[in-house]
Amino acid sequence: MTTTDGTAAEDSAAHPRFAEAVREMGLAELPGRVRRFPDATRTAGEAAAAIGCELSQICKSLIFAADGVPVLVLMDGASRVDLELVRKELGAAKVTRARADVVRETTGYAIGGVPPFGHRTATRVLADRSLLAHDVVWAAAGTPYSVFPMEPKTLIAHTGATLVDVREPAE
Repeated sequence: MTTTDGTAAEDSAAHPRFAEAVREMGLAELPGRVRRFPDATRTAGEAAAAIGCELSQICKSLIFAADGVPVLVLMDGASRVDLELVRKELGAAKVTRARADVVRETTGYAIGGVPPFGHRTATRVLADRSLLAHDVVWAAAGTPYSVFPMEPKTLIAHTGATLVDVREPAE
């Protein structure tokens, strides 16, 4: 059976690579908590509307290039990443958004479906402290149609992230 995004359906609504990664991580209950939607949840706004949660309860998994090296930044859905703060945190000369091909090559997933863990390659992970404002956050499960809930502290622990403040100031 094939899903609407062309991936093979397995025992959950998650991408097969993501489902395998969570099994390997000992998160056996997680695939059963993945929710799949008929319409895309590619953006934080689309995901929050589909789930019925606050925009800030969405955990965006964003890939940047710090001096050309991919780094994952986990950010709440209502905020933007301040590249200068990321640069300072990493001690890098330059930080830019990674190109779509770099995101796919690094993570194994397309933009709009990148989960916080279960990537093709290991990368440094930064998690913005704003995620801790909620009891539960929702993140992509490897496809633009699927998400899963998790306590922010648990999510941060499973990604091996460094907790930082890299959010753009509110206007």
